[in-house]
Amino acid sequence: MRSEKIELDQLQQFSPLFLDYLKGKPELKSFYHLPPSPASFQPQIQQKQFSSQYRANLQEVLIEQYSGLPTADAVQENIRLLGLDNTFTVTTGHQLNIFTGPLYFIYKIITTINTCRELSQKYPDYHFVPVYWMASEDHDFEEINNFRLFGKEYRWESSQKGPVGAFSPNGLSSLLKELPESLPVFEKAYTENKTLSAATRQYVHELFAKEGLLVLDASHPKLKASFTDIIKADLLENQANRLVEEQSARLKEMGYKDQVFPREINFFYMKPGLRERIVREGNEFKVLNTELTFSEEELLQEVEQHPERFSPNVILRPLYQEWILPNLAYVGGPAEVAYWLQLKRVFDHFGVPFPLLLPRNFALLINKASQHKLEKTGLEAVELFKDSHELKQQLVLANVEQEISLQEEQKELEALFARIQEKAAAVDKSLEGFVGAEAAKSQKSLENIEKRIKKAEERKHETTLSQVDSLKEKLFPDNSLQERKDSFLNFYINNTGFLQELSQELHPFDFRFNILSSDE
Repeated sequence: MRSEKIELDQLQQFSPLFLDYLKGKPELKSFYHLPPSPASFQPQIQQKQFSSQYRANLQEVLIEQYSGLPTADAVQENIRLLGLDNTFTVTTGHQLNIFTGPLYFIYKIITTINTCRELSQKYPDYHFVPVYWMASEDHDFEEINNFRLFGKEYRWESSQKGPVGAFSPNGLSSLLKELPESLPVFEKAYTENKTLSAATRQYVHELFAKEGLLVLDASHPKLKASFTDIIKADLLENQANRLVEEQSARLKEMGYKDQVFPREINFFYMKPGLRERIVREGNEFKVLNTELTFSEEELLQEVEQHPERFSPNVILRPLYQEWILPNLAYVGGPAEVAYWLQLKRVFDHFGVPFPLLLPRNFALLINKASQHKLEKTGLEAVELFKDSHELKQQLVLANVEQEISLQEEQKELEALFARIQEKAAAVDKSLEGFVGAEAAKSQKSLENIEKRIKKAEERKHETTLSQVDSLKEKLFPDNSLQERKDSFLNFYINNTGFLQELSQELHPFDFRFNILSSDE
C-alpha cells in the first residue's frame, strides 16, 4: 500500500469539539484528565488502582465466555495476565453490526491492538491487553441490521425485541445465501451460535485472536453485581443527570454541541425480549411500555437479586466499563470522544479514574481500479474530499483551452451603460431607470452566455468528469466517508491478508487521515 497522510482539519469532516480536543485547546482541559499521548500512560497507570477480586471476576467471566471457541495462545495468555497487578487494558466498544458493519469498526480494533503493542515497547514493566467491549445490551436493531458490500446494501429483517446481543442469528442464514461470495468465517459464526453476541465474539475471535484481542460481553451477572452501589445511587439520587447537564452547559457556552443527553434515571430494565427505560413517578418506579411497577424497596431488592437486569444507558455505560476493567484508555471515533467529554464529572463524583480518550485511526482505501481512474483525472487523492461540483469546476478550469470567464466583458459593459445612463439622464432624468433596467438585462444575457460557454467546455471533458463521478460514488458512498458506509469485506474477500496489511499502515497516536492506495 502507498500511504498519504492529511491533517484532519483540512478535510471539513470533523466537529470543532473533536479538532479542538486534538489540538489541546486550553479551555477544554478540565473536561478530561490527560492528553492522548504515549507519555500520558505512566501517570494514568499510577492513578488506576484495580482490586485483585475484580481481576479474578473478570478472568472467570472471560474464561466462561471463551469456552467452546478454538484455543488461541495469545488470547489465553492475555486472560492469564489480567490477574496480575501490572496488567492493564486498552478498550474500544462497538455495536454488534452484522458482518462487522462499517469499516471504522475494523479501524477501532486495529488502533486498540496497535496501541497495546506500542505501549508494551515503551513500558516493558507492564502488560497491555486490547479489549473489544460488545454493546450487547443495545436495543436499536435498525442501527446494526445492515451492511454495504460492493455497492449494495444487505439488510436483516427480524421481529425480535430487546437487547440485540440476545437475538437469535438464525435469520441471517437466508442473508448469507444472497451474498456474492462465500464467507466461511461468518457462516460458521451465525449458524453455530444461539445468540448474536456469541456469534460476534466468534468471528471477531477468528479475525483477531492472533493479536490477543479479548472480546467481552459485560452483561454477565458477576460483573453487574460489582456495580450494584452505582445502580442504586443513580436510581435514588440522580446525580449523573445533574453533573452531565452542568458539564454540557459549559460546553454549550463555549460554542459546542451536545452529543448525548442524560436522564433523571440512566438505566434500562432488561429481560429476554425487553429493554425499557426506568422512570420514577411519585413513590413508584415504572418500566416504560410495560405494566411493571416497583416500590423503592422492591426495586433495590431487584438490584441485589438480579443486577444483570439493569442496563446502563450511554451516560453510565462508560463508567461501568471503567468500573469492571483495569482500563487506561478508550479508543473511539469523533462522536464518542465528544460525548465522553460530557462525562468527566460523573467519574469524579464516583471516584473512578477518567481514561485517556484516544481517537481511532481514519482512512480512505483506494483499490487498483480506482487508483487508475484517479491517475487519469490528474487529481490528487486529497482533492476527492471536495464537493463534486467544486471538483468538476476545478478540472474544467485547469484544462480549459479558451478563456471562459466574461468578468472583464461584464466590467466593460457596466462601464458602458454607466456612460449611457449619464448621457440619457442629462437629456431626461426619467430615462435613468429605463437605462438601468436595460443594463441589468444585458448583464443577465452576458451571464447566460458565460454559462453556455462553460457547458460547452464541460462537454469537451465529459470522460474525465464521468470518472470523477465514478470515483466519488465509489469512495464516498452517499456523499459520506467510505469508512462510515462500506464494509471491510470489500477488501478482505479478495485479499485475506488485508487486515495484516492495514495494521502495518495504521499507527496509533498519529491523528492524521490516512489515504491508502494500491501500489501494484
